[in-house]
Amino acid sequence: MGIFCCFQSDNGDGGPAPASAAVAPSSSSPSSSRSGGGGGNKKKSTSSIASNGNGAGAEGERSHGGGSSRTNNDNLVNLVNEIVAESVSYRHRHMADEILKIGKGKVTARAFTYGELSEATGGFRAESLLGEGGFGPVYRGQLMEKAGNVVEAAVKKLDRNGMQGTREFLVEVLMLSLLEHPNLVTLLGYCTDADHRMLVYEYMPLGSLEDHLLDLPPGASALDWTTRMRIAQGAARGLEHLHDAASPPVIYRDFKASNILLDRSFQARLSDFGLAKVGPVGDKTHVSTRVMGTYGYCAPEYVLTGKLTTCSDVYSFGVVFLEIVTGRRVIDLARLPDEQNLVQWAAPRFKDKKLFAEMADPLLRGAYPTKGLYQALAIAAMCLQEDATMRPAISDVVTALEYLTVAGASEDPPPPQQLAQPPEDDDDQRA
Repeated sequence: MGIFCCFQSDNGDGGPAPASAAVAPSSSSPSSSRSGGGGGNKKKSTSSIASNGNGAGAEGERSHGGGSSRTNNDNLVNLVNEIVAESVSYRHRHMADEILKIGKGKVTARAFTYGELSEATGGFRAESLLGEGGFGPVYRGQLMEKAGNVVEAAVKKLDRNGMQGTREFLVEVLMLSLLEHPNLVTLLGYCTDADHRMLVYEYMPLGSLEDHLLDLPPGASALDWTTRMRIAQGAARGLEHLHDAASPPVIYRDFKASNILLDRSFQARLSDFGLAKVGPVGDKTHVSTRVMGTYGYCAPEYVLTGKLTTCSDVYSFGVVFLEIVTGRRVIDLARLPDEQNLVQWAAPRFKDKKLFAEMADPLLRGAYPTKGLYQALAIAAMCLQEDATMRPAISDVVTALEYLTVAGASEDPPPPQQLAQPPEDDDDQRA
């Protein structure tokens, strides 16, 4: 068995309370393949959010913890004051206050002028355009550091008619300033010059996981099995950092293949934190909020009740991990009707080991370890359980993927085009 022994602990969030009303899901706009985040479209303010008890700074100083210094908190207060507009609503101030309670890290993001970013991107010319997401267009640029080094950057410019605004912009800057980690995208800075709102990220040359996994163009090389497992492991570590290192925990809420960026060595970096929420604290088991995210990736209990827990992120991870293994989109209307929803298509196949081989991405051409495939599908199935309390904690998923990555690297896969056969002993891989 080996891999299943790590799925013994619960993540402590518990399951959602019984539904009192159904809430219709709303999909977020697609994110860029080389950056992610929210945006704001308000006039710059000179007023201080820390000037009253409802402000982020005033409350943040009273409640922050985890060993952060007052200097770091003051830096965050100044940052909030700088990017929150005079007309910003109380709910934005309250949201900033909640994030400041995380109380770890220091502000490393740099405030850029519009002129600096215009020069870096060549005047936002069309040749520099990388793509466009819910925040707006994303441009590639080159920034000059004080030491004289040139840094490749992705500059996201707010689309005035886009779907995202002040809240997403504020969440993105604060979250990435407080929660630095190798598996989270690096925020280099932001721009609030005049009425401009822009976010500046480290440029990810390999784009997103979606670019390398789903709907590949003819002749493109598919990701090999080992690389897929390492990407999944890195993405899970990013979630683990949000759930376990942050206090209160942070719920990502928009985990999907297009939000997993890849650096030059295919290391996963989570991006687009505009929908992230501070998780439940104390005796609370969930956070009640309107349903946001991308259709197909949201946990069923969250869609039905609006009650959000870290278990919701684990479900979303299970969807993406199933995409990684199968090479199929979670929703693909181009397929036959009974194959359009990936989770529904996979559900009966999880129960029949003889069908496991046909669940592997055909582009792998059979080049994967048989036991590794079985164990990967078991991890996906456990994350996708409808009962949220039965899903593993993301820390247990990380442990399982570490085992799977090491075991997979040491187990020789079958030659390409040779389909793996299931083992004879049915008890050997029973979950």
